[in-house]
Amino acid sequence: MAETPALLAVDTLQAWYGESHILHGVTFDVRAGEVVTLLGRNGVGKTTTLKSIMGMVDQRSGSVRLDGRETIRLSSDAIARAGIAICPEERGIFASLDVRENLLLPPQVRPGGLDLDRIFALFPNLRERLSSQGTKLSGGEQQMLAIARILRTGARLLLLDEPTEGLAPVIIQQIGRTIGALKAQGFTILLVEQNFQFAATIADRYYVMEHGRIVDQLSNAELKTNMGKLHDYLGV
Repeated sequence: MAETPALLAVDTLQAWYGESHILHGVTFDVRAGEVVTLLGRNGVGKTTTLKSIMGMVDQRSGSVRLDGRETIRLSSDAIARAGIAICPEERGIFASLDVRENLLLPPQVRPGGLDLDRIFALFPNLRERLSSQGTKLSGGEQQMLAIARILRTGARLLLLDEPTEGLAPVIIQQIGRTIGALKAQGFTILLVEQNFQFAATIADRYYVMEHGRIVDQLSNAELKTNMGKLHDYLGV
């Protein structure tokens, strides 16, 4: 059976913040409908990879193709309009806005975004907190709001940066169920995650990063026989 074509194809991606050269030829792909996880210790370039895909670094070179279209010379807003959205680790909830205002803030850049009823089906807590100030929510609710906000935009490729960071186990399970539901609805997800045990419950494939490079890749079927190597990579 033929493989699903790559929705995202990253090839020899280099990235800089000022004089600091962070990514050194990152190459990987994400096929349509997959959940793919970038693994690695802190500081290896995982978040920079997501930001580079979005054009949110000082300088980048190489190739980033979305559904065959080269985006390396596009601005961040043009990349968003092409169908990629990022949910940053810091979540970016606006303290001066309530939940409804935070949710409705990003523009719909493409058709196919989720309406509020479908978002509330995924995140029922948010319906109950619509008039609450965004930063008065719990950490888990803020993470739900940050993910929900990008679902309205019409993006088909979601970049999620450490969505379980600092969250209680019961909330992590809820985030996992939500990511599974989004995959079932046709979204493609590239995930940066320190919590490997969480990633193993939702991801189809894994890429391991060290020193700004991809050094290994694994499928779910290969996990059990490679746990020792993964522990070495991740320092766990």
